[in-house]
Amino acid sequence: MTTSNEAPDRSTGDRHRGSEDRGDLRRLFGESIAAFASLAGPAHVLESANSAFFDAIGGDARRRTGIAIADLVPELTEQGLIALLDSVYRTGRAHTERDARILLGPAGDVRERYFDFTYEPRRDSGGNVTGVTVVGVDLTQVKHAQRLAAEHRALLEQIARDAPVHQVLDGMARAIEELSPGVLVSVLLADTDGRHLRHGAAPSLPAFYNDAIDGIATGEGVGSCGTAAHRREPVIVTDIATHPYWDDFRDLAAKASLAACWSTPIMARDGELLGTFAMYHRSPRAPQEADLALSAVFAGTAALAVERHRAEVARSAAEASEKAARDGLAFLLDAGTAVSQDLDFTQSLQRLARLCVPALAPLCAIDVVHEGRLRRIATAGVDATGEQLLASHSTVYDDADDVVARVLASGTTEVARRAPTGPGPWSDLAVTGYLCVPLLDRGRPFGTLTLLTNGRNPIDGHTVALAEELTRRASLAARNARQYTARVQLSRDLQAGLLLPDPPDVPGARIVTHYRPAGEGLEVGGDFYDVFPIADGRWAFLIGDVCGRGALAATTTALVRHTARAVARLVPDPPAVVSAVNTALLERPRSHGTGFVTLVYGELRRAGDGLAVSFVRAGHVAPLHLAVDAQVDEVQVDGMLLGVDAGVRFKAAHLRLQPGESLVLVTDGITEARSEYGVLFGEQRLAEAVAAARPGAGADAVLDSLVSAVRAFTDTAAEDDDQAVLVITAE
Repeated sequence: MTTSNEAPDRSTGDRHRGSEDRGDLRRLFGESIAAFASLAGPAHVLESANSAFFDAIGGDARRRTGIAIADLVPELTEQGLIALLDSVYRTGRAHTERDARILLGPAGDVRERYFDFTYEPRRDSGGNVTGVTVVGVDLTQVKHAQRLAAEHRALLEQIARDAPVHQVLDGMARAIEELSPGVLVSVLLADTDGRHLRHGAAPSLPAFYNDAIDGIATGEGVGSCGTAAHRREPVIVTDIATHPYWDDFRDLAAKASLAACWSTPIMARDGELLGTFAMYHRSPRAPQEADLALSAVFAGTAALAVERHRAEVARSAAEASEKAARDGLAFLLDAGTAVSQDLDFTQSLQRLARLCVPALAPLCAIDVVHEGRLRRIATAGVDATGEQLLASHSTVYDDADDVVARVLASGTTEVARRAPTGPGPWSDLAVTGYLCVPLLDRGRPFGTLTLLTNGRNPIDGHTVALAEELTRRASLAARNARQYTARVQLSRDLQAGLLLPDPPDVPGARIVTHYRPAGEGLEVGGDFYDVFPIADGRWAFLIGDVCGRGALAATTTALVRHTARAVARLVPDPPAVVSAVNTALLERPRSHGTGFVTLVYGELRRAGDGLAVSFVRAGHVAPLHLAVDAQVDEVQVDGMLLGVDAGVRFKAAHLRLQPGESLVLVTDGITEARSEYGVLFGEQRLAEAVAAARPGAGADAVLDSLVSAVRAFTDTAAEDDDQAVLVITAE
């Protein structure tokens, strides 16, 4: 059984790698060897020679004297060296060659050697040439070492230029194989835990062999490399076929035609294992001193490359981590501002869902518990099809097989690299992982945010941390919105008591109204409208919207209505009435509120067979004029909202309504009504709904058409605002 020859430990703590490398390079240069031979007669018969000469020409197979040199070393003839001997013998003049490249050995086993040599004539006492003395210095080791040094220098330059580590290692392996025929080089890199070795470079080993040893564990008796990595010292196996370290890999090595392996650990300056540097041979062989020096030099070079690579990877990872932290903080700041920019509960959560896509995941759903039932309040997706499919899925509040139900019950985050359990469109959405985070109010879950991924955006720890912090901020915003809603509801109730139970009968006109208060989670304090007589057959109408809180909003509504009623008989026109209302708002005690008001105030009277209308628009939704031919136009007139600026001036718009024509006034609760997907009803749908009424059908038909359109659009979606409508039709 072949035993393992183990080289002495290489200290990494008290010697500099640079000095080690220089010592190993000197060993590679070795000592020049002088070869001597004495040749006799014109046939150049070898009389005597030293061992260095015989080693140079071929060793024991050619260790003979008494034979012509041309017969002993026939390859010298075709290289012109025998002709040079003939010339020296004939002329008696010595001949010297420097750095002569000589090919020695029979065909198929030719070795390249370099020599400085001299042919010196040998004479008898009479001065006649009797033979030639050959003196040569074998420079082969020097030449090879110089080439190795040049390759080594080139590799160091690559490392200094931050060339990719695999490129450096592959170049190193190829250089050694070119300069050391018969050697096959392999570099394995250690995992960060130092327990496994991964493929680094092995340009001449079979791919199946590299694949098989990729990931091998370090340990005693695990081949040459696994053992060297485990011991942190070189391990030399001269015959793989008989060595016990290769018991588990012997068949693999035989298949790859590998017979010997010398492995040297690649160590960092702090003693950490970086990998192994191995030299394979296809026949059993023990290393020479130069081989060990070569291993040490290039193991040190590989260490520099790997350490440089690890430092670059660590730097890149630190930069990526820093960038991720900056991006995450910026995302949280922007998202926190977005979800809390208003106090609309539903819109805040819908905005939250949109913020998560695609920043955190390609799909997001938000579910909220409302009156004992679980309701999907918001969805978002990178494409409309996936978003609608997710929106159509309903969760079950008490279903233990549903991730949303489990998170609501536990109040803790759940994450998995698979589709959620329980029924759902997970296959159609190609879901491969999910993250479900609870929305908490005083520590109790009231809803969940669920992120779904399909593999394009894997959910990692960074995503989990961002999602949890985002939901914490969103939960606080939602709590504030709920508290606000409760206070607003009180003002809505007060405001509802201030509205007219039924509009009065106005000569020449048909006036109809609609009012629908918003439910939980709404922002605006109160919508209002009024119709009352002035004098001389004139009637006043108004519709407005108060921004305020609770009872203060109701107080403001009362202030606007009563001020308008009080001054309408005393001032000449609508601009004067609106100016008086603006003054009253600005002069109210701060304890009665400071919120602004949007308003349309107007007056109408009979004029021929129609109605003459004049009105002022103060920051409110523009009125619509519906002609008998179903043409709908916005009546545009500029006007500042009320309760903000004392110096604002108002001007009136004038309009004549022919019989069957209508003036339609709404609050922004109509235009800003949302579908279950969060889409606004908007001015365009408003105009289309008004135009859809049958021409000349009257105010009731216009109102029915408008209200039906809004209800169909919002369907089951919660109303985000009060809705008020005032329709005036000339009869």
